[in-house]
Amino acid sequence: MKQLWAPWRMAYIEQARDNNGGCILCDKPGGTRDESSLILFRGRSNFVIMNAYPYNSGHLMVAPLAHIARLSLLDDATRHEHFDLVSRCADILKEALNPAGFNIGLNLGRIAGAGVDQHLHTHIVPRWEGDTNFMPVLADTRVVNQAIADTYTRLAPLFKA
Repeated sequence: MKQLWAPWRMAYIEQARDNNGGCILCDKPGGTRDESSLILFRGRSNFVIMNAYPYNSGHLMVAPLAHIARLSLLDDATRHEHFDLVSRCADILKEALNPAGFNIGLNLGRIAGAGVDQHLHTHIVPRWEGDTNFMPVLADTRVVNQAIADTYTRLAPLFKA
């Protein structure tokens, strides 16, 4: 049997257990160290953050600054900015990484797959031809082909433009 080492997963496992009811999507934008928090952009009422445990390289999330769990609770300005940022993220990812397509969506509620179910956020996941393989099915493992820091360095200047 072959082994695939993924030591970065331990940080995720420990973080999930150590989270005493806090909200990562509230905590991260509260700080000032955007690069270490993986925040690429701050708007008036939403922000763009890279997923620290991505499904694919360039996996971004757009989230409101307010701790809101339901779409119906967003005011018009926040909702408008939110989906404008989703569109902008797709354009920036297309320019920077040239994916063949995207998975864009929300997981509303834990049963729907939301890891953070009390703070609404939209996922933008770039997809490439052949980016899926046997690893998730046979080994319950995803292969992400670019370091998160490298992706951040590539995307950050495009959000400043």
